[in-house]
Amino acid sequence: MTSLLLGPDSRARCAWVGDDAEYRRYHDEEWGTPLHGDRALFEKMALEGFQAGLSWITILRKRPRFREVFAGFVPEAVAAFDDADVERLMGDTGIIRNRAKILATIGNARIVESMPDGELDALMWSFAPPATGARPREFADVPAVTAESTALSKELRRRGFRFVGPTTMYALMQSAGMVDDHIAGCWKA
Repeated sequence: MTSLLLGPDSRARCAWVGDDAEYRRYHDEEWGTPLHGDRALFEKMALEGFQAGLSWITILRKRPRFREVFAGFVPEAVAAFDDADVERLMGDTGIIRNRAKILATIGNARIVESMPDGELDALMWSFAPPATGARPREFADVPAVTAESTALSKELRRRGFRFVGPTTMYALMQSAGMVDDHIAGCWKA
């Protein structure tokens, strides 16, 4: 499998995009673009947690509903969710109905809510590795876990966060632009 794919607009992209228009938009507009802000990073953390074991396109397609039922991922609002909210979410076919992931998202929101404004952003970005200038040439050059994602995971878990394993945190680092894994030759590289 080639690591690049020529899109309908004649642009070379990372081949994981395939021929899906939503993946193409996500790749071009979001993935690898630096993302800051406690709310935005909390949302990214929650969605990456829900993605564990699933395809990211599944999450992208359900993201509008996730945003709706999780109060825009405003940590203070999600932190106030109670047992009735958990049951409401478990009954919503528009999201991933996994009780452990729902409870983790609410618990993680409570931790974020207790942090000073900007602390989640500063904490997560403190684990971003320095840019090396070296760009992956093939998918095989892109790791699933790094020392930085392992350290971030460990620190988040120490603080009580859940569904923040090293692989999940590396995916977050990629999508939030903490690392840039666009393949050499991709128009975004």
